[in-house]
Amino acid sequence: MVARRTKEEALATRNRLLDAAELLFQAQGVSQTTLQQIAQQAGATRGAIYWHFKDKADLFNAMMERVILPLEAPPKAVAVGHDDPLAEIEEGMVHALTLMTTDPQVRRVFDVATHKVEYTHDMASVQQRHLDARNACVGDFEKALRLAARRARIRLPVPGSVAAQGLHALISGLIQNWLLDPAAFDLVPTGRRTFRVYLAGLGFARQTGANGAAAHEAETAAA
Repeated sequence: MVARRTKEEALATRNRLLDAAELLFQAQGVSQTTLQQIAQQAGATRGAIYWHFKDKADLFNAMMERVILPLEAPPKAVAVGHDDPLAEIEEGMVHALTLMTTDPQVRRVFDVATHKVEYTHDMASVQQRHLDARNACVGDFEKALRLAARRARIRLPVPGSVAAQGLHALISGLIQNWLLDPAAFDLVPTGRRTFRVYLAGLGFARQTGANGAAAHEAETAAA
């Protein structure tokens, strides 16, 4: 019983440290935040940090692992036998953008990961994590676009790898610009519309159905 309570207390301390890191990283940047400041914010000791984390980069990566960020969750679009891989990508994208607008922790962590971190030498593992996630997402997009092109019997106007890089840049760029000024535009409808325009530019003729057509007309009227 004592061992269980000790384990629960250690987990609670770890979570307090990660909560404190999120808030401080967003408020003052990763490079300007010390482990001592994180410990004080969490009501813990510096030793507690080193009990749970090897260094600041280890703590940062643990903070990232608590949430699934947009463009890190693998899309279901490449599932074998799925009728419309592009619809799956769009569904996943809309879900991710919705989380950005409704989940404060997802928004906070993404903001830290994109705007508040410097890839200095001691944060090399953080940079590698970012690159791995980016490369995995681009790879999944490429597979989905190639599969959709084969099923639609069209030839992409650019190599699949280029089309996938562009799609990733489109989505990540929208999120980053929205974070700079959330009042500037509505992230979810803007993301859906630009995604469909991008697909049209690649040669895909999307069938939206009655509900989709009505929504598209409403969006166009509001533009």
